[in-house]
Amino acid sequence: MKRLYLLRHAKAVPAEPALEDHDRALAVRGMHDTGAMARYMRKNGFLPDLILSSSSARTRQTTDLVLREIGARTDYRDVLYLAEAGKILAQVQSAPQGAAGVMVVGHNPGLEDLANLLAREPVRRKERVRRDVLEEKFPTAALAVLDFDVEKWRDIRPGEGALVDFVRPKDL
Repeated sequence: MKRLYLLRHAKAVPAEPALEDHDRALAVRGMHDTGAMARYMRKNGFLPDLILSSSSARTRQTTDLVLREIGARTDYRDVLYLAEAGKILAQVQSAPQGAAGVMVVGHNPGLEDLANLLAREPVRRKERVRRDVLEEKFPTAALAVLDFDVEKWRDIRPGEGALVDFVRPKDL
C-alpha cells in the first residue's frame, strides 16, 4: 500500500506588483494554520517518508513548519510551482519505491484537481462526506490523504485512491 498526502500551502501575503508571485511568503494566519495542521498530522500518525515541495517561498515555509513536527526527507522541486494535476502526478509516480508515504506541498488548482482525479467513488458514508467537502473547496493549508492498493508509485491511477482523510484548518 502507498499513502499520498496532498497539502496545499498555507495562507500567503497578498500579491503585490513589486513582489514576484514565487517570492510571496506566508501570512501570520498561514503560519498558525500550518502549525495546527502539522500537529494534527503527528497526532494521527500521518507521517510521510518523503516530502516533495514546490520551490516557492510559501510552499517552502509551509514545508519547513511541517518538518518541525514530523521528520521526513524533503525535495524542493521547481516543476511543482503552480503545476497542473498531470505534472504533480508524474512527480509522485517517480517517487522512490521504498517510500511508503509521499507528501506533495503545492498549489491550487493543481492539488485540488489531482485529489479529485485520484479519489475513488466513495465506499462508505464517511468517505462520501469527505469527498463532498473536498469537491466543495481545497482551501489553503488543507490536507487530503489518499491510500492506494499498489506496490509501486508508478502504478497509481485516477479513481483508485481511498480518501482516508480531508481536513481543513477550520476543522481543527
